[in-house]
Parts: sequence; C-alpha cells; structure tokens
Amino acid sequence: MTGHVHDVVGVGIGPFNLGLACLARPTELDAVFLDRSDGFRWHHGMMIEGATIQVPFLADLVTMADPTSEFSFVNWLKHTGRLYPFYIRESFYALRAEYDAYCRWAADRLPNLRWNHEVVAIEHDLDDDDVYVVRAMRTDTGEQSELRARHVVLGVGTRPTIPPPLRGIDGPAIHSSEYVDRRDELRASDSITVVGSGQSAAEIYRDLLDGVREGGYRLDWITRSPRFFPMEYTKLTLEMTSPEYTDHFHALPLDIRQHLGREQRSLYKGISGELIDDIYDTLYRLSADGPVPTTLLTDTEVTSAEWDGDRYRLRLRHGQLDREHERETASLVLATGYAAETPPFLSPVAERLDHDALGRLAVARDYSVDGGRGRVFVQNGEEHTHGLTAPDLGFGAWRNSSILASIIGREVYPIERRIAFQDFGVPADAFETASAGSGVTR
Repeated sequence: MTGHVHDVVGVGIGPFNLGLACLARPTELDAVFLDRSDGFRWHHGMMIEGATIQVPFLADLVTMADPTSEFSFVNWLKHTGRLYPFYIRESFYALRAEYDAYCRWAADRLPNLRWNHEVVAIEHDLDDDDVYVVRAMRTDTGEQSELRARHVVLGVGTRPTIPPPLRGIDGPAIHSSEYVDRRDELRASDSITVVGSGQSAAEIYRDLLDGVREGGYRLDWITRSPRFFPMEYTKLTLEMTSPEYTDHFHALPLDIRQHLGREQRSLYKGISGELIDDIYDTLYRLSADGPVPTTLLTDTEVTSAEWDGDRYRLRLRHGQLDREHERETASLVLATGYAAETPPFLSPVAERLDHDALGRLAVARDYSVDGGRGRVFVQNGEEHTHGLTAPDLGFGAWRNSSILASIIGREVYPIERRIAFQDFGVPADAFETASAGSGVTR
C-alpha cells in the first residue's frame, strides 16, 4: 500500500485532541484530526445558563503546556473583547458556554481538522510495520477515504452510561446529555424524577427547582450515594492530579486500582459545595410559601422501571434499611454519567493492542496501548490505569506534552515531573533511613 503518510492522525476532536492539535501546530508534525460531527460541540446538552466549568480557566487547551500559545483562553478573551470584563468578574471559573465558544474559536483557527469524517476502521499496513491505515466515511456524503499515519491518537471521549435496571426501558426517559434540548418537554409534565449523584444531576435539579411553583410539577431527586457529596477541592487533595500521583496509581495492581477508582469518585464526580448550598437556599426560599413539591432520596437505588404508556413506576431499594418501595413519575432524567469504551473501529488491530484482565485497553504510562511501539495513544480512556487525571481538563495539556514528546522524540514543551509536596508511596530515602537506624551499612 502506498501514498502519503501523516505523522499523526487524531480520531475524535474533543477538548483533549483539540488541545493536541493546538500544541502540535507550531511543530514540524504533519497532523490531521477527524471527527464525525459537523463542528465542535462540548456538552451542549448541559449548557445550562450560568453554569461554569469546574476547573480554573488556566485548564484550557494549551496554557499548562505553553502559556504563550496563541490558542490560550486569555487570548480568546482578548480577541473577543472580554478580557477586562473577565478580569473584573474576579472568578477563576469560566462559564461553560464561554469554554465551548473558546474551543470553537480555536478549532476555527486550525486548517487540519476534518469534520463529518467518521472513522470506521483502523488497520495495520502490512507493507510497513510502523504505519496504520485509518478508514473514514463522510457522514454528509457517504464518501469513503483513507489516511495513512505513523501515529494514531484516540480521543473519541466517553459515552453516556445507563445502569442495567434502566437500560432499554420504554417511554420518554432521557440522559442528562440531552437535557437542554428536552427541558421544555420535561417541564410540561406533572412530575419529574432526576436519577444521579454528581454535578450534572445537581445542576439539572437546581435548574428545574425554580419552576415547581409556576410549572405545577413535582420534582424528585434520587441518588444511591449515602449523602450529597461535595467535590473535594482542598489543595493537598488537588495534588492527586499530579504526575507523581499518576505514576503511583499506574504502578498499583489492578485490584487496588479498581478499588481506588470507586473510592475516589467524590474527588471529581461530586457536587460543587456552592451548588449544594444554593440548592438548600432555594428550597428554604421556596418553603416560605408552603411545602415544596419535591423529595430528595439518598442511599436509594433504582432496581427496576416500567412504563405504562403514561408514567414510570420505579422500584427503589434503600441501602441501609434494605427495604424496597415504589414511586411513580411522568418524566425521568438519567444523570448517570459517562464511561470510556473500546471503539469498534479498533477491531482490525486488536491483536496489536494491549488489554487488561477485564478486556479494557491497558494504557501504558506514556499513554500508548500498542505493546511499547509508541504508535497508538489514548486520551481520556485511561481512568482505570491512570486514575482521576484521565478526565481532568487541567491535566490534558500535560498529557499532550507527553504524547508529543513520544512522537517527536524530544520535549517540545517542558514536562513537569515533580510538582507535589507530598509523597504518595514509600519515600525514596526510606530504606536508607531505616538502614541507618539499624546500624546496617551498605
């Protein structure tokens, strides 16, 4: 097989691969990025008015790797005449709508992004061990195309997840990813139930809460968490979004990583403390006019759901009491999160990729997945191997710096390897200290 060979083909153009495209722009790399959408979109279903991103604005596409980049959020503010208003606002947290607009601005400045290109297969070039063939189809015309690349970076993102008891149910149940588009439909019903434990569930509940009086609907919130966990945002905890903690987590056995993955969810899947307080204050304000038509159920799991053509009948189980009861609702919002999955277009090269005991991609510390060849990399599909830095917008530029260094063979952007004050494992000098105390010399 012959033809032009790109240095990099990126599959998927979310914030992480978009950041890679921005950081690769000043380099000598021949890189092209594909996405099946017709343009950049970031969580449009959750573009609730006034909602902010949950990380400081420095966690943009490029700044943590290159503060001088033309693709920085601050540069976007300057170009759009919003720099001084943002400065006067005195908040580290950009509006979610701002972040989306910023990303679209950056995407419009890159000529090597190909929209409406859905990747259908990635194959290995049998004539060249270092080359992959990326086959794509135009979503608007059906036209087939192929690109050859020495490196492939997968940035297809995560997919909405629905718990098994709620999968395949009939009726108008929606995932939180569709919320804004379906909000009017929800408000027209006489009762709405939100299922979920994290920030999205809380934002949707808060957005609907003001309308319970005027709209005349009942609003319930069901979470299987034992309480409404605030996102932990203390500075020493934030050090867990560091290269050192990622090194530590990656080196742990699979069973420990699995346990920690469940244990640490409140660190990045909790609810902002300000939002929790705002929800309470709103309930308090509304209660001045009488009982608020709402119920908040914690430690409660939906075990089954049935649609009778008019409303849902939910079967619920309380965890601590181990008791079940039923509840009815006309509308159902599933704020049940997202999860990474191995894209089916990787099937032709599955034998060249590493997998763990659970069948997931076994992502190496350098984010490659191809047995040490350093030709196929993953973005935001490595939470099970790298921990809570995988979905963190603030760590995306660091990961992209690492991927670019592996591809180019040198550090284009300096990579900070030690930024934390704490040690996450046994300190390097522990053995020497113990030996000195015992009188043993080596």
